[in-house]
Amino acid sequence: MLTALLVMAGIALALGALLGFVSVRFRVEGNPLEEKINAILPQTQCGQCGYPGCRPYAQAIAKGEADINLCPPGGEEGIRKLADLLGREFKPLSAERGVEKPKQVAVIDEALCIGCTLCAQACPVDAIIGAAKQMHTVAETLCTGCELCVPPCPVDCIIMTPVAETVETWKWKFPAPPLPTRKPVAEEPV
Repeated sequence: MLTALLVMAGIALALGALLGFVSVRFRVEGNPLEEKINAILPQTQCGQCGYPGCRPYAQAIAKGEADINLCPPGGEEGIRKLADLLGREFKPLSAERGVEKPKQVAVIDEALCIGCTLCAQACPVDAIIGAAKQMHTVAETLCTGCELCVPPCPVDCIIMTPVAETVETWKWKFPAPPLPTRKPVAEEPV
């Protein structure tokens, strides 16, 4: 009887150790739903949704603390994707958060730039290049079009320009229309 108890205790310890190892080794980091939501968001880091960036907004949506229609850069397409992912009803973009605009990038008029660095300090993605008291420029491939660099500029040398649509950047914006269904033709008696 004592041997049976020792064997059972040994098996329980071995299985406990195995479960502990597996739980540490194969643990899922983060929330997978949060990752999917964050992948849908435009990554502009603009804060127009009321959160400091796209990841905090994704976390709030995943927790049920934020609505899906607060992101103007994501627009209607982003709201539809979030509604589909989460199984929620589509809602139009919240009017108090702004309006949907085409993708744009900042352009600095280099002749007017005084090198104050206020725009570079405001840029959440470090897309503005330049040194103090030197001309600044924008790395267009890094710029998300968040417009956060425009208000701090004391000489109004930054303008937002729409990104030209090219073959490489074009995306179909709407779901494919349903295919027409054919009604079976009734066979005539011979």
